Amino acid sequence: MKLRAHQDRLKIEHSIIDGLRPVLVRLLEATPEIRSIVPGVIRKVRDAKGKVQIRVTVPVTNGWKAIALAAGARQEMFISTTLGQEALEAALARALSE
Repeated sequence: MKLRAHQDRLKIEHSIIDGLRPVLVRLLEATPEIRSIVPGVIRKVRDAKGKVQIRVTVPVTNGWKAIALAAGARQEMFISTTLGQEALEAALARALSE
């Protein structure tokens, strides 16, 4: 399966929850240390209302796993980066506030 991508760094295998894609594009434009972002499975949840929220959860082999919440859904994301958790959370906060 050929992946659609934004500048070869945002890999799109699945759909993306409402409002998340512009945040990820801003994050990639402002943070060259991020090699790629792969959005994963979307699941419905009751507590995901309002603006997009992103939480960095656990380290993975080449970066971090994060959870995005918005529009009644949650989506896993795998972020390939050399950034530490605090630096990644700060970059996410900047992308979310724009």
